[in-house]
Amino acid sequence: MTAVDFFCGGGGFSEGFRQAGIKVIAAYDIWQPAVDTHNGNHPGCNAIKMDVIKISKLSDEDFEATVPDSEIIIGSPPCTDFSNSNKSGKGDKSKGIELIEAYLRIIARKKYKKNSILKYWILENVPKVESHIKTEYKPSSLKLKGKWSLKVKNVNSGVYQMKYYGVPSNRKRYFCGDFPEPEKVFLRESEVIPLKKILKALGVPKTKLNKRITDPNYNFSTKGNKLTDHHYFHPLADFEWKKAKQLKQDKGYMGKMSIPENLDKPSRTIMATMSFSARESFILKYNTNGFRAPTIREVATLMSFPIDYQFYGSSVLSKYKLVGNAVPPKMSFALAKAILKKERRDVLNKYIKLKHSNKIELINITEDIPINTEKVKRLNSKYKYHIPYFIHKVFRVELTNHYSDFKNESYQWNTEIHYSQGKRMKVFTPDFNLIMLNDDDKNKADLFINSTLTKVVSHENLQKAYCNTSNYRKDNNIIGPDELLVIIKNHLVKEYRFHDPLNLINVDFINQSIPRPTLIGYYILSKILESIPKVKIENKKSNFKLVTS
Repeated sequence: MTAVDFFCGGGGFSEGFRQAGIKVIAAYDIWQPAVDTHNGNHPGCNAIKMDVIKISKLSDEDFEATVPDSEIIIGSPPCTDFSNSNKSGKGDKSKGIELIEAYLRIIARKKYKKNSILKYWILENVPKVESHIKTEYKPSSLKLKGKWSLKVKNVNSGVYQMKYYGVPSNRKRYFCGDFPEPEKVFLRESEVIPLKKILKALGVPKTKLNKRITDPNYNFSTKGNKLTDHHYFHPLADFEWKKAKQLKQDKGYMGKMSIPENLDKPSRTIMATMSFSARESFILKYNTNGFRAPTIREVATLMSFPIDYQFYGSSVLSKYKLVGNAVPPKMSFALAKAILKKERRDVLNKYIKLKHSNKIELINITEDIPINTEKVKRLNSKYKYHIPYFIHKVFRVELTNHYSDFKNESYQWNTEIHYSQGKRMKVFTPDFNLIMLNDDDKNKADLFINSTLTKVVSHENLQKAYCNTSNYRKDNNIIGPDELLVIIKNHLVKEYRFHDPLNLINVDFINQSIPRPTLIGYYILSKILESIPKVKIENKKSNFKLVTS
């Protein structure tokens, strides 16, 4: 059987079909490293750099000349517009929908043409896309003519968790189209592949250069020095992993995440971006007290790419994107296997090694990645975080500069009480002067506030301190928003005895009961911000000086 791959990326979808014995005869992507990677690993298939939207709108003659007939069409339109990592899933969806409709237009043109041989087609994307795809599309919806109706959401359409199909990582994706149900490899959580199996097989970077390395997913081996994109270290700076740790373990209303990664479970979802100071960051232990990023080979193996699969990007960033955007080959194989079984055709049961093109230059990452240096932020940088590790009954005290007039460089820091998230989320900004604290709580708070004011100085200085690096603040004994929240947290823990931290105090004028610790923290932060002046920025250079007037 034959297949055509649209939005082919690095070729993960194609690779699974190749492993099953289905021949991918054409592939298309608009990104050159993706085209190079597909051609480098599948030299028998001519991947073309071309805009899929333009392909979908070609004249009939040009369309048929560009896209060969096949029994299967597979495609994975870019998912950035629908991903949770894009503005928490609230980004503009118009471009993503346009790409999906272009793909569906191609499906319809092939499926409903005279003497069509197309039998199966599959669309892959992030789970959130499901609500943006219609159950059926009429010709007019896709700017075509005819009397057909393309049913997109069929009986086997839905969200699939790929760790049950042999992929050694947690990855949920939505599949729709016309295809038989893939068969799971693992049925129980106890059977899925843990992270430690992959890391042990590959070995710590540089340690198995003179040993053979066995692919933990496909059980074939190669010489250690022949394994590409693995024998280098990418250590993380303190400011990176510390920020990631805070977001992983103190994200307000969200649960805690492991740092470093939990080796006894499948890895977290592999992302397409290399951020190591985010909640989703993939972070491994390095030496005694350090942390490192995974190598390209490690994330590729966790995505179930075979260890002889090559990535033809020019940098670690481009290779990471090629891996993170891919359809895991093991999942693709399960889909291809289901199709072949339905067609009563043989499925390849043994992995056949890849034959690489010698026409494309391969850059093997072997040099260690330098530790990042924290950069000075722009003066209009926004901030929003709560008193760390001080959350009671999902109430938290937030510090934010979002109400500043950034355009006119007039900075304002505010305090809010946040409750829960999503539809249940509530934000309270009660007048701190009207909060009924007992005398002991209020006196302790006022003494602390008076001793802290000289360290914070002004709203403008707080903004400038935030825009400087953490090392600069530490070396110059400067209080930024992070340091201020930590100081308040330490004071609250040291000076107050919260025998019952969930003890609620009713705030009459907002008709809300709020935990006592939250109210005290809110009172302290609000009064500090109310007491310090606003001062005009005097120095805009990157090494900001504090204005003490």
